[in-house]
Amino acid sequence: MRSCCVTDVGQKRTTNQDFVFASDTPVGPLPNLLIVADGMGGHQAGDMASRYAAEVIVSHIKRSRERNPIRVLRSAIETANERVLEKAAEDEELSGMGTTVVAATVVENYLYVANVGDSRLYLIRDHIRQITRDHSLVGEMVRAGELSPEQARNHPNKNIITRAVGAGQKLEIDFFDEDLRKGDILLLCSDGLSNMVEDEEIEKIIKSGRELPKTAMDLIERANRNGGKDNIAVVLAQPLTGEVEQC
Repeated sequence: MRSCCVTDVGQKRTTNQDFVFASDTPVGPLPNLLIVADGMGGHQAGDMASRYAAEVIVSHIKRSRERNPIRVLRSAIETANERVLEKAAEDEELSGMGTTVVAATVVENYLYVANVGDSRLYLIRDHIRQITRDHSLVGEMVRAGELSPEQARNHPNKNIITRAVGAGQKLEIDFFDEDLRKGDILLLCSDGLSNMVEDEEIEKIIKSGRELPKTAMDLIERANRNGGKDNIAVVLAQPLTGEVEQC
């Protein structure tokens, strides 16, 4: 696998509440691990939530003796939820903090994904396809047929999410699995990218043939050029390559 991860504060924010992690080498029982977390709360709280949740997930997986990838991801994210709630209860300034989490691992030719919130995982093959489902108010309205995807992009309530790590004791996580083919590319991102750049434009940039680090920076640059209204997180991976390259 080759992977690359990068975040950017964007054009409007003063702090970066997005956090990314990418490892091509084993993390506990998982052969690799990709994470995007987009924090929410006050300036300190949002940054703390995303970073802390990702750190707990990685640490938990490193110690896991479970072999089933979905069970590994589930236990790690549930533990992160508990720890974020505990951390928020210890400090009034962190009260109400939470974060989205999208995490993925590739085992042989299979992709396993866990998702809470509206950060996304896309699979780019013949065309771009969103694998995850947005846990957001407008996402639910689109699925119910009340809004078109185009209307959702500019809806005033598009930033209201319906699930988050740290939002409550009961956490509902979505899981997905996909067969992979040689040449597939994975994109994990925060809504700072997906709200600023159309899927078709993302696909065009990723299929440009540039190396992953350059492609990641091209995505960041395009989001900023289109307004950069939020922090931007990008993780790119080519899962079925013979080379290992940590960017």
